[in-house]
Amino acid sequence: MEADPWVPVNIGGSDLLAKAWFGDTQYRLLLSDLNTVWEEDMTAEDIQSRAQDLNKRLRAPTQAFFSHLCSVAQPCFSSQNDGQISAAHMILEQHGDNLTVKLKSELAGLPFCWEFRCTAAPVGVVCRQLVRPLLAVTRVLQRQVEDLAALLARKDVEIQDYQENGAVLSRARLQTEPFEVHKYRENFFTKIVPQMGVTLDSLGFDSELQALYMAVSSGETGLKRKRSPDSNPAAEDNHISEHHKHVTDVPTDVGSSLASQEQNDVKGSSGRPQEADSKQTVLLPSAAAAGSKERSTSRPKKKKVVARIRRKVDQTACQ
Repeated sequence: MEADPWVPVNIGGSDLLAKAWFGDTQYRLLLSDLNTVWEEDMTAEDIQSRAQDLNKRLRAPTQAFFSHLCSVAQPCFSSQNDGQISAAHMILEQHGDNLTVKLKSELAGLPFCWEFRCTAAPVGVVCRQLVRPLLAVTRVLQRQVEDLAALLARKDVEIQDYQENGAVLSRARLQTEPFEVHKYRENFFTKIVPQMGVTLDSLGFDSELQALYMAVSSGETGLKRKRSPDSNPAAEDNHISEHHKHVTDVPTDVGSSLASQEQNDVKGSSGRPQEADSKQTVLLPSAAAAGSKERSTSRPKKKKVVARIRRKVDQTACQ
């Protein structure tokens, strides 16, 4: 779910940003009006219990009616519903810090009701799902602007070379001034931005920004595990948090025992500590061949020395 983009949706006449993930028998939903972020994470047991409470006549396994819920709800929380008539009627209700999305549809000719009961998301979820990816997007866009400015500067040099070699424009209206990045930036901030009418509560998140968000988010996380269709994004977040906790919270007695074990492993059979080389050397094929050649040439030398010693011993014995 980390790489899934936020999409602008309209639920019950209210404009929101939505980010939804539906598995086989579970889902996770994030909604935001840029003032608050709400979330709901439901497992198969929770879905079965709520379905029985809202639909007393429902007698079906979770998988059976959850597929229907996905088919009618998922398009409402994504860009798939653009210009289409939804098969479900949705109502938005807010009670304090909680947000409820009520859904009404038909399943096998019978009314089917569902409620997405979202609560205010903690700060960690807001930062991980919204703030950090958007800051990364701004860095990428800034890098893109810098690359385009450098490209324009190279184009100006190219045009200047053409002009110095006698090239002339066939149409005077195509004449442009050399690009000055500082002048352009100042003009953009003082003249263009005020005319754009961008407000801080704007929910504009078009397809290009969604694609950029997905690219940034998919490359941001260091733990890239292959997730099955029924895996839970919230469980993955908890797994990552527990992993960091176990790595950092190492008891001191365990560390001392590991250190003493390492010292015992370094000691040789004579009881003296051996010098342990912390760097591993990987021999290339040529180096390995050279090493074997040196070993092969050193063996005859040792044999010659032994033969000379034996001859000297024999001569001494004869005398």
